[in-house]
Amino acid sequence: MVMAEIKVFLVDDHPSVLSGLEHALQGQRSIRVAGRANSATALWDMLANQPCDVLVSDYSMPGCESGDGTAMFERLRRLYPELGIVVLTMMDNALVVRSLRGLGIHCILSKSDAIEHLLPAVYGAMAKTAYFSPAVERLLEADHLAQPAAKRDLTAREAEVVRLFVAGLTVNDIAAKLKRSKQTISTQKASAMRKLGAERDADLLLLFKS
Repeated sequence: MVMAEIKVFLVDDHPSVLSGLEHALQGQRSIRVAGRANSATALWDMLANQPCDVLVSDYSMPGCESGDGTAMFERLRRLYPELGIVVLTMMDNALVVRSLRGLGIHCILSKSDAIEHLLPAVYGAMAKTAYFSPAVERLLEADHLAQPAAKRDLTAREAEVVRLFVAGLTVNDIAAKLKRSKQTISTQKASAMRKLGAERDADLLLLFKS
């Protein structure tokens, strides 16, 4: 039985990373790199103009007006629910991984791991199965053992608000970045703090101190 060709889009704001990703997929008869983009804006243009089976994208795309991180992947999930997604990240942060998994994204690779993990992740995303590179696996294992159950029950939006707050952004900054109202961000932050048992901002910072 001949396997149907998997059309893949690659997205990263570093040209060298894009080239490395494409090189890793070369020679695979069942995979074709159908497009490359160096910004979220360029990605939306590609998706609007041609079909794609699997998207391989960096988590953080600085300077994109349409948003990056969880906001971008949440929008992708809403507009393209059948699209397979592989996320690349440099962040050693379980909150990021939890927010992605909350969106139904289960193929996540750390850029600190070998590029050889890209191919099985692409196949995993196409088959709607999970694939985590070793560094992500270790992060998930440590998070599961170390964190109380309530911490794993944050919604994707609550997790993103907490991640940005812990990174140093104010409520106003987060509202502007995620294009939500200040009241919405405050409500999501308060809900997350209640679930985590954090009474003060300082408690929240301590919970996620790396």
